[in-house]
Amino acid sequence: MKGLYAVYRKEMGHYFVSPVAYVIVGVFLILSAYFFNRLLIVLIQESLEAGEQALEFGGPSAIDVPALVVRNFFGILSTLLLFLTPMLTMGVYAEERKRGTMELLMTSPVTDTEIVLGKFFASLTLLVIMLLPTAAYFIYMFAHSEPAAAWRVLGNAYLGAVLLGSALLALGSFFSSLTESQLIAAILTFGAILLLWVIDFGSGTTAWAAGLQYLSVFRHYDDFPRGVMDTSNLIFYLSFIFLGVFLTVRSVDSMRWRRA
Repeated sequence: MKGLYAVYRKEMGHYFVSPVAYVIVGVFLILSAYFFNRLLIVLIQESLEAGEQALEFGGPSAIDVPALVVRNFFGILSTLLLFLTPMLTMGVYAEERKRGTMELLMTSPVTDTEIVLGKFFASLTLLVIMLLPTAAYFIYMFAHSEPAAAWRVLGNAYLGAVLLGSALLALGSFFSSLTESQLIAAILTFGAILLLWVIDFGSGTTAWAAGLQYLSVFRHYDDFPRGVMDTSNLIFYLSFIFLGVFLTVRSVDSMRWRRA
């Protein structure tokens, strides 16, 4: 555990010394604030129009604006993660391999598993730090509305975002461990994530289509912003994260015997 914590602390220090992390977090917060603001305005306008139509023609007028904002915002959030995750992971191993510091790390008294987990938890911590300020948007919205069960929905949505982000980080870390080029690592990660996003488009209803749908990391995410807690989705993400970490450990281990 000491080795894992040492790697974790080293990675966290690297993130906050480098301007890359600040740029990524800043861009994410600007985009997320913009989309949240636009969603809130549009849905409030639709709610007012529905109320006016109900008064004029009769019929249902209640629109759960907070729940709709949560659902739509976290749908957009998944798209932002698609673009930003490769930037978070591209230098995790590639930069160290290029500078030669990876060899120093591997000769230190830490295991391959501690190296991989320390780096993974550091990138996951940065992701959580990036997501935390967005909670202020919903606190403000809920303070000026009657959110009903939206707090539970919001909790599920954040859990889904963390699981999705963790899966993408594990995948990106693996690709970063395969090359010395950050650009190549980012392109490979983005391509793989994009493939997993569109893998079930137009797949139909056959057994093959069902298999493709199960492999889509974004399809498993859809239930969380709706407030649905499905254990199959949890198992899928945890298995995906484990596989990504395992492959990264094997990749780091291969560096040792290539050096030997």
